[in-house]
Amino acid sequence: MALKKGPSDLLGNSAWNAIAFAVAVLLNLAILPFVIYRLGLVAFGVAGLVTACVAPALMFSNALGLSTARELAQRLAPSDRDEARRYFATALALALVAGCLIAALLALAGAPLARLGFHLDGPAAADLGLAFALAGAGWLFQCLFAVFLSLFTARQDYRRIASISITGTFVTTMSMLLLIPLAPRASTFLGCQALGFATNFLMAAGWSRRAIGGWLARPALDRNALHALVRLGGWQLAAQSGALFAGQADRYLLGALLQPQFVGFYSVAQRLEEAVYIGVLKIGEILFPFFSTLQKEAEDRKVDLLLRSSWILNVLAASALGGLIPVAGALLYRWTGSEVAAEAQLVLVVLSISGILGSSANVFAFYLLSQGRSGSNALISLLTGIFTLATSAIALPYFGWQAAGWSTCVGMIAQMATTVFLLRRTFRLADIWSRVVHFVLIPLGCGIVTSLVLRAQFGHASFDRAPSWWYVVSLYAVSAAAIFVVAVAVSQLGPYRAVCWRDLRAIVTRFLPFKAI
Repeated sequence: MALKKGPSDLLGNSAWNAIAFAVAVLLNLAILPFVIYRLGLVAFGVAGLVTACVAPALMFSNALGLSTARELAQRLAPSDRDEARRYFATALALALVAGCLIAALLALAGAPLARLGFHLDGPAAADLGLAFALAGAGWLFQCLFAVFLSLFTARQDYRRIASISITGTFVTTMSMLLLIPLAPRASTFLGCQALGFATNFLMAAGWSRRAIGGWLARPALDRNALHALVRLGGWQLAAQSGALFAGQADRYLLGALLQPQFVGFYSVAQRLEEAVYIGVLKIGEILFPFFSTLQKEAEDRKVDLLLRSSWILNVLAASALGGLIPVAGALLYRWTGSEVAAEAQLVLVVLSISGILGSSANVFAFYLLSQGRSGSNALISLLTGIFTLATSAIALPYFGWQAAGWSTCVGMIAQMATTVFLLRRTFRLADIWSRVVHFVLIPLGCGIVTSLVLRAQFGHASFDRAPSWWYVVSLYAVSAAAIFVVAVAVSQLGPYRAVCWRDLRAIVTRFLPFKAI
């Protein structure tokens, strides 16, 4: 019998995910100015290009981890232990065999292809071979870690997942502080990341052996398990490929058309936007195993949970990402200096808008995956990737590197349109359109409009010196709070205001020590 989680458990899981991600973000953002200062923008840009070249391998590891977690989530009862062990053994065998082959390919062919495609030569490419070898090793640890992590994801054990994530991030950060000054090269940066991934893998393997050792098994291939994992994972691989195009298109084209330092500028802006976007995604990630346990529930129940979850996460995404838009220039100036702020602030604004638009599909993607409908996820991701890549190919050669990001907005608009279309096709309810507008589209629209108004009022200040962190944090907090208030206020104008207010009260009651509403 599958584990059942109530609303309180889901909120608790979200809190663990949020804590782990907040620690990771703080450490990553704190170390980045040090990394840029020690490496320089050219070496940092090269590291970004190597990371982008390794990104296609993530399609395999992410798809394997998600499909394994889904299958294990449906086999948690003691009577299902033997079957679950066969799925774990098959997933581990796939990770070892395919993972070693992919890592070897990256180590051997990555550097020559990168030199050819990105015109890298001279000192910037001196350690390119070592950089690819370390990046490939780091990815292999990630791949193995994804299989062991699926054991905890299936059980919705986000306390252990958070502990593992925090430890790995701490190891990465400390190793950068110690090693980058000794060897300020792109390969050192990537090697430090690989140390963090290795730590994650070792912790997950050790902890799973102690906590749920009876569910582990040696690598082995089972035909039925392999068929199920490949069937779901194949569609998920297609979905990951679309996400790859959407996330890396600008970086690939910048590397091919311009100097590595422009990839560095773009990577700085993207890292800030991704930190907030993935933070919101991590909070909602707990919905995947939860939806996986609702296979036999009535459609009305599924729709209700899907759209209510969407509203909560969309309001959160609009507030968190929209808060970056008014503070983009001041934040980059304070964080990385005047040169990066002047070059990258408009890109950060555009990427933040694209992140808000992209939040429309997050909860629906978790639902589709949990129901085994990876083909629909693949369609969403592939259309997103096609529109993103096509726009990048047209815009960047004509408008220069600061056109980067606009293609992501176009891709996310395509993603939103496809998601709304599939929602209407999936649920044959008379009021589905009005509910989608209220719970999905309106919160995101409020976030974009309010953040742009705030930027027009407060976002164009000029600074003779770096603004204080107090100013940056205060402006971000006020902006995010204003967006949140507007989104909640607008939700009270529609026909589902009572549902939104009830869920907001439940969240406040769960997390605050006093009754605020």
